[in-house]
Amino acid sequence: MQVFPTIAALQGSLADARRAGFRIGLVPTMGALHSGHISLVERCGAENEVTVVSIFVNPTQFNDPRDLAVYPRTLPQDLELLRDSCCTRVFAPSVEEMYPEPDHRAFHFGALEQVMEGVRRPGHFNGVAQIVSKLFEATVPHSAYFGEKDFQQLAIIRAMVRQLQLPVRIVGCPIVREPDGLAMSSRNRLLTPEHRKSAVLISDTLLKSVTLSRVLTIEALCEWVEMRINADPLLQTEYFAIVDREELQPARFWGDPRGLQGCIAVQAGQVRLIDNIAYE
Repeated sequence: MQVFPTIAALQGSLADARRAGFRIGLVPTMGALHSGHISLVERCGAENEVTVVSIFVNPTQFNDPRDLAVYPRTLPQDLELLRDSCCTRVFAPSVEEMYPEPDHRAFHFGALEQVMEGVRRPGHFNGVAQIVSKLFEATVPHSAYFGEKDFQQLAIIRAMVRQLQLPVRIVGCPIVREPDGLAMSSRNRLLTPEHRKSAVLISDTLLKSVTLSRVLTIEALCEWVEMRINADPLLQTEYFAIVDREELQPARFWGDPRGLQGCIAVQAGQVRLIDNIAYE
């Protein structure tokens, strides 16, 4: 496994692999790696001869400077974890390397960014599009791998690829959960023991909501989910929305042919957690 701090060095290495006819896969991350990330790496390694993992805490996607300041940065531990995986190259640039000058590009995603995370985190998805497009330019991957926990982000990235007409296949990978059901997230390590215990209620409620979706209306189910989570004094639901899987617009009835997804954001003390579940 090789570690590259600059775009030029990474591109030089990848040029050799490309000449050899190898397929290149990219797993973009912000570090603080866990088993969920490793599942993306293993999927990438199974489908490509070269697996690049980028580790970069992207400042342009944080609308709250405090969130950026406390985001965990654990590069030495991340590299140790990746050495035991099928990762062949790590791209770990500085902010100056990725943004030698301000990125003033403005992306527009229409209805996709006017709901859920887009409403509550203004500028977030524009920052995501900026950095992911830069990473695609630096690596020119055949495929790129993203977790489905960030369901709206995955839809945004697919839209960006279509807009820019990039020749990269976007692969969504299933959510990886802790043994008690909590969706794995780099932010979980910031939870206090008390909030970590309460946070299990999020996934438990989503799972139970699938059964209740057979007897409740969408409106009634949304009310039940919020009420159940908010009954725990350590949790506060920011939103719960049942949306179609293509445009992410609020669903009005069960049985939408596009499929429906329940997406949630919950504040657990100082930590904001997201999760989602499919309604078949």
